Amino acid sequence: MSASPDDAQFMQEAIRLGLLHLGQTSTNPSVGCVVVRDGTIVGRGTTAVGGRPHAEPQALAEAGELARGATAYVTLEPCSHHGKTPPCADALISSGVSRVVISVTDPDERVSGRGIAMLRDAGITVETGLMEKEGRHSLAAYLTRQTKNRPYVILKLAVSADGMIGRKGEGQISITGPAARAEVQTLRAETDAILVGIGTAIADDPELTVRIPGMQARSPVRIVLDPLLQLPEASKLVKTARDVPVIVVGSEESSLPEMDEPGLPPSVLPDISPTRGEIDSQRASSQAVDVGTSGRAQPISPPVGEMPGRAEGGNSTSDADDTATTDLEARHQALEAAGVEVVYCNPYRPDVLLPALASRGISSLLVEGGAKTARLFLDAGLVDRILLYQGPGSIGNGGIETPIRKTDISSDFRHVGTRIVGDDTLDEYEREV
Repeated sequence: MSASPDDAQFMQEAIRLGLLHLGQTSTNPSVGCVVVRDGTIVGRGTTAVGGRPHAEPQALAEAGELARGATAYVTLEPCSHHGKTPPCADALISSGVSRVVISVTDPDERVSGRGIAMLRDAGITVETGLMEKEGRHSLAAYLTRQTKNRPYVILKLAVSADGMIGRKGEGQISITGPAARAEVQTLRAETDAILVGIGTAIADDPELTVRIPGMQARSPVRIVLDPLLQLPEASKLVKTARDVPVIVVGSEESSLPEMDEPGLPPSVLPDISPTRGEIDSQRASSQAVDVGTSGRAQPISPPVGEMPGRAEGGNSTSDADDTATTDLEARHQALEAAGVEVVYCNPYRPDVLLPALASRGISSLLVEGGAKTARLFLDAGLVDRILLYQGPGSIGNGGIETPIRKTDISSDFRHVGTRIVGDDTLDEYEREV
């Protein structure tokens, strides 16, 4: 593209704006837009919390008449379809801008190239691909859900100097310092959902919320892989389930003695048709998520499976089976009574679970614990980004070994870099989006 010397500067500002509402725009991407007249920014916009209004009309409204003859820089191709709001391409045309610079073309089949064509047909100069690498990074969650029908998965691990992530039987142990922990809080605020295994949920009793003052409302949906519904009613997760959504993923099977370890044959796969595209799609089905004022996906009816032991005609083969089923039903009812959503899906098949999460508007997922859960997603090849924090201290005897070290990172990950975070170091790795 024929970019001017200032183009990169203005697109960088648009990308910065798009990052402001990560994790708060539901199924819509968090897009940034700036309108520039005579070398000066006259309008700025970010996709609003909840997903609308979109970035372009907000930037154009701020620019007003100054938009006529100006250049608009936008991180994602302007939408071209009618939904609950008019197309952003129409808004740009009506404003009188003379040039639109786009970082990333939208892969949504309702848009892909159509927004660009509408602008060009209206006589507007359109240039694409400016800072595309940075633009794709800023839109990674949306692009992954659009192209792979699953959330963008981030694995975060804090590892001691001797390669441990904790100590058996001791619950949470501080491995990293305040600076690294603050970064993780910000990461939670930018992510739609956070996931742990039942072992971590019981051993650490985490809350998994955002604890940054003033940002508590940006806490992600909490998800626990819990095949036997063992999450204690007295846990912090259950006690706060009415404030911040909690989803417990139980197994579809009613008899699960062999399900303590991953890598087992899958159960019958659920029939899931993920809802794609922006939330204002004309094709949005009854599966579309309800969005509250925080922009978070709210709990809806379970997308998969029947409750174990409740299928019609399902007779137990023994008293022990009857007792196990009754106990499972009791735990299910207790969790739901506390405000926890219980869904049934093979907890050890992330390739099944992730599309189910995408179908309810979850575009980004932070996997925080523990070792078995991390290895589950790594072995499935479903991790997109790895954040490997290393603290200076050692854990010693009784330590839980990290599921991955820097020397173990597969070649399809790119090492983004190493940086110092307080007294700790962070190595970051990414797959191409």
